[in-house]
Amino acid sequence: MGVDLRQVVAGVLTLTMFVMLMHMIKRDHFDAVEDKLPGTEDVSFENANFDTTHVRKNIGIWKGDADELKPCWVKPSEDNMEQTEGFVTFSLTNGPEYHVSQIADAVIVARSLGATLVIPDIRGSQPGDKRNFEDIYDVDVFMKSMEGVVRVVKDLPAHTSTHKIAAVKVPNRVTEDYIAKHVEPIYRSKGNIRLATYFPSINMRKAGKKGDADSVACLAMYGSLELQQEMHDLVDSMVERLRTLSRKSDGQFIAVDLRVEMLDKKGCQGSDSDSDKEKSCFNAQEVAVFLRKTGFDKDTTIYVTQSRWDDSLDSLKDLFPKTYTKEAIIPADKKKKFLDSQDSELEKVIDFYISSESDVFVPAISGLFYANVAGKRIGSGKTKIVVPANIPDSSASASSFLSHYVSKKNHFAYSCYC
Repeated sequence: MGVDLRQVVAGVLTLTMFVMLMHMIKRDHFDAVEDKLPGTEDVSFENANFDTTHVRKNIGIWKGDADELKPCWVKPSEDNMEQTEGFVTFSLTNGPEYHVSQIADAVIVARSLGATLVIPDIRGSQPGDKRNFEDIYDVDVFMKSMEGVVRVVKDLPAHTSTHKIAAVKVPNRVTEDYIAKHVEPIYRSKGNIRLATYFPSINMRKAGKKGDADSVACLAMYGSLELQQEMHDLVDSMVERLRTLSRKSDGQFIAVDLRVEMLDKKGCQGSDSDSDKEKSCFNAQEVAVFLRKTGFDKDTTIYVTQSRWDDSLDSLKDLFPKTYTKEAIIPADKKKKFLDSQDSELEKVIDFYISSESDVFVPAISGLFYANVAGKRIGSGKTKIVVPANIPDSSASASSFLSHYVSKKNHFAYSCYC
């Protein structure tokens, strides 16, 4: 009996299609199993203190960031200003969250006095921990941003004695009235001043009436400080590393500001209060439970600002195996310079800018870091800032815990961008 060639061809095609179908089914089932990364391990959630049936893999908090806003401040002019011969000197201290505010106050004071601003040095928390402005920031960008606003020089003239410079303290977000009453008389008498900003409170709310000083503050805070190239490239490489680790969430990751040593400080005492309104600090376990209850699954990648791994972070890693500190993701050739040197100032810069670039930011500690990261994120349209809370129920929407800076649009940055 002869063989029909058409039947043979049809049979081959049918078998081929069947094999392809089985391959597709197999791929859909098993491609989700990701190769383990160094330092990660499988965990069991059976004993977790929340109902895992409520955890949703695809949640709205990852989606729908606001459009990037544009600066809407008017750059002030020097035309109507009285120019004087003196200088204003100052230092940037305590990390970039403070630098942003310190630079604004110094520019406002120098402009109000008609004085020349001297590029600041940068000082850390340890004695002798001192570096040049250009070690962290782009000095050319800063000087260009100040053109027409205030005169800037890189160094104090050699003929000016540092012994004749009067030390003056001003409150953060200093006003022109305060300068006229408390600073100008000293400046007129001494000729030069050394400025230091103190922080009576963390106040980054929008001003009621917008004036010239607010435009100057907007420019100084959001238009004058950029990282120098090496620091910029380092932060970019670490952000890219986190995105690579986050392929199950489309390259998106969370940054959590959680520094263990801060939990024992005065500002965090009383954090076990029953009232969420009084609770300003959350430990690793509380953050972990909060994130799970608000829908983030175990494959979520988390960057923590803690300097080195601490045992107390294990409870966060138990629920989110892809939890990393900077030592796990920094390029090997940069580790000695930026981590092994124990230079906390450089580490704070890394934390601040990664937190500003993450898809979601979670401030486990209330304070200036939270406030000024929020301002930077608002300007770039990265408004997913979720503030932890104790959730009594088994689940809740992450959008319910959106920072009031964003939900109420009451951050100072909303005075600067539109």
